[in-house]
Amino acid sequence: MIELRADLIIKNIGNLVTMRGSNGPRVKEEMNNIEILKNAYVAVKDGKILDVGQGYIVDELIGENTQIHDAKGLTVTPGLVDPHTHLVHGGSRENEFALKISGVPYIEILKRGGGILSTVKSTKEASFDELYNKAKKSLDIMLEYGVTTLEAKSGYGLELDIEVKQLEVAKKLNETHPVDIVSTFLGAHAIPTEYKENPDEFVNLVIEMLPKVKDLAEFVDVFCEEGVFSVDQTRRILQRAKELGYKLKLHADEIVPIGGAELSAELKATSADHLMAASEEGMKLMAQNKVIANILPGTSFNLMKNYANARKMIELGVAVSLSTDYNPGSCPTENIQLIMQLGSLGLKMTPSEVLTAVTINAAYAIDKAHEIGSIEVGKKADLVVFDSPNIEYIMYHFGINHVHKVYKEGKLVVEDRRVVY
Repeated sequence: MIELRADLIIKNIGNLVTMRGSNGPRVKEEMNNIEILKNAYVAVKDGKILDVGQGYIVDELIGENTQIHDAKGLTVTPGLVDPHTHLVHGGSRENEFALKISGVPYIEILKRGGGILSTVKSTKEASFDELYNKAKKSLDIMLEYGVTTLEAKSGYGLELDIEVKQLEVAKKLNETHPVDIVSTFLGAHAIPTEYKENPDEFVNLVIEMLPKVKDLAEFVDVFCEEGVFSVDQTRRILQRAKELGYKLKLHADEIVPIGGAELSAELKATSADHLMAASEEGMKLMAQNKVIANILPGTSFNLMKNYANARKMIELGVAVSLSTDYNPGSCPTENIQLIMQLGSLGLKMTPSEVLTAVTINAAYAIDKAHEIGSIEVGKKADLVVFDSPNIEYIMYHFGINHVHKVYKEGKLVVEDRRVVY
């Protein structure tokens, strides 16, 4: 049975967190009840999971060319998934840091021409290669922290040519970098200064862009927030996107509860993100319509704002995922493990819930759970070996990188916390 010979076997796994379970995003107690196998192994063939087991490795799996790696009793999880990033952008915004810590509100900084509009200027001025090299550096860091798949948004162009440039950078990175990238068009990220007196005209412009970027993006997102895009404006953009075959996301109720969560349920979006100010009614509607709550605790931490009410969402049956929201303004970090730790310390989620939120639920938040997010036969062999005796230790010992190795489709791409691809 030569076809069963593995290319790679990782053996002697102390704790193998498989995330196998029911189909669909995990909710309520499912988020906490995760499968952990002791003294386990994973066999890989052609970049896919061939077998998962405990104890003795059957002889049929081992051939002359099978590589056998010893996990030395450490903890192995699926590759981590980051379902909300602003990966491709120019410049940085440390010049706004003093304003932020002195208490100037984020929306006020935006009104002064800072915030998103500042990054729009930097992104417009940057060349394709400059954007590519900057984003690649961040991708390497994310990979070193265990991320093997992520979502990347445009949104720092606010005009077609620059939005296309961002999306084309993401496309090239997806082709050349080990990390898989799912692209989202976020043309409605802010209202350009020249449209401040007539924002509906800019909404029309974004709608006109939608068919022109269809080959470069799977999702469309809108920043639905007071002072940015209203619920009605967001609905117009996303309804048209849905007609064109896009999947939908929303920046929803980040600062003011204007009904973004409710709109995500109405449109049956894949996810609603941020939700720091979401109403309980909005959460209930999200649960009923199976919209994933993609929570970004690093943004709450960095903006010194309240955290989203993850415990209430989980209680109401909303599937929760977690993400870095990596961006140059409200959350300039590529460290998914810090986000996991904030998931416990800030959102009061258990370590098991956090692991669920950055693996299988995060995979559903980008509609890729059929191929990633859990360690089961037939899925991509995206695996993280943590230098940790258990999953609790990863949340408990915060602020460092616990990754020992990362495998992407069965290939070793990180060793001793450094990329080796």
